Amino acid sequence: MAEYTSNRPRAYSNPNKRAIRQLLAAEACEPMARRMAAEHPDRFKFHPTTWGKFPDGTDKIIIGGYTPTNELAGEHVVLLCSFHNNDVTWSQFQVMIVLLQSFIESLTVVLPFYPVGTMERVVTEGEVATAATYAHLFSSLPSCGRPTRLIVYDLHTLQNRFYLHGNTVASLHTTVPCLIPRLEAAGIDAVAFPDDGAAKRFKHMFDSDVYEIIVCGKVRDGDNRVVTVQDGDVNDKKVVIVDDLVQTGGTLYECGAKLLDLGAASVSAFVAHGVFPREAWKRFARGGDRDVFDTFYVTNSIP
Repeated sequence: MAEYTSNRPRAYSNPNKRAIRQLLAAEACEPMARRMAAEHPDRFKFHPTTWGKFPDGTDKIIIGGYTPTNELAGEHVVLLCSFHNNDVTWSQFQVMIVLLQSFIESLTVVLPFYPVGTMERVVTEGEVATAATYAHLFSSLPSCGRPTRLIVYDLHTLQNRFYLHGNTVASLHTTVPCLIPRLEAAGIDAVAFPDDGAAKRFKHMFDSDVYEIIVCGKVRDGDNRVVTVQDGDVNDKKVVIVDDLVQTGGTLYECGAKLLDLGAASVSAFVAHGVFPREAWKRFARGGDRDVFDTFYVTNSIP
């Protein structure tokens, strides 16, 4: 019997060569996708998507990469996402479903900020734990033969990764390596955490031989809860407070003010995700009522 030999080219004929990823993006992430493709043409090929609407408000989406020829089938696809409101979130889930039904080799969803990470529990019956419902949506995505990889940075509650099951697996990363060179350039010699939870998450990422490690916390003083320093020496230190996200920033401000009161030479802040609802960031700007930070570092995780 004759032996069958396939003449189809192998996708990884050179084990040292990375396959080009077909890159798609939510509308808010398109500038980043274009930069990625321009700076790394050997790794990414960008396909613009039209995120339109019909007159009745329903989605009219045309995914890039399908015409005039299908460049996505059999390929590794990366989708840059931003769930900054419910409307765009639902649109992006629809695109994920179509991609996974298009015979792609794999799908990687890059969602730097997981906005429902703080809503993982309820105290009132009937309240919706959106961290769980989003996990159900991800877990119910079609399979392309392997799980969808969901890349998230500095997830607020790490147990969220275990809410996923079935066809989606969380891949957790941190933004701290982006911060370290800036701390070195600024001469920062102490890292503070606003509470014990932040310390447990981030403390191991900073060399205690280089940085004084300071842990803050709140204790009850009569009817009030006040910030105290529970561990570390703040005196004459150039401090950066590190946390995963900021909303209105009340605790961050109280922590910064306390460190200055205790003798810190300067205090800066870093958060991976600057949510700042209703332009709350203005309170931290020069002249604002929370202007205590020498520098306020944030990432571009929220376009």
